[in-house]
Amino acid sequence: MSLEERVNDLESRLAFQDDTIQSLNDVLVVQQRVVERLQLQMAALLRRQEEMVGQFESSEEEAPPPHY
Repeated sequence: MSLEERVNDLESRLAFQDDTIQSLNDVLVVQQRVVERLQLQMAALLRRQEEMVGQFESSEEEAPPPHY
C-alpha cells in the first residue's frame, strides 16, 4: 500500500468518525432535552402528590370519628 493510499484511507476514516461523532452528539442533545422535560414533569408530579397528601391529612383531622 502506497503512502498516498494510506493517507486517503486515514482521511476516509477520519471523515467517517467525524460524521459518527456528530450523529451521536445530535442524539445526545435530543436525549438530554427529554431527560430535562421528564425531570420537570416528575417535580410537578411530586408537588401535586404532596398537595394531595396534605389535603387528605387535613380533611382526616377535621372529620369526626365514624362512631359519632
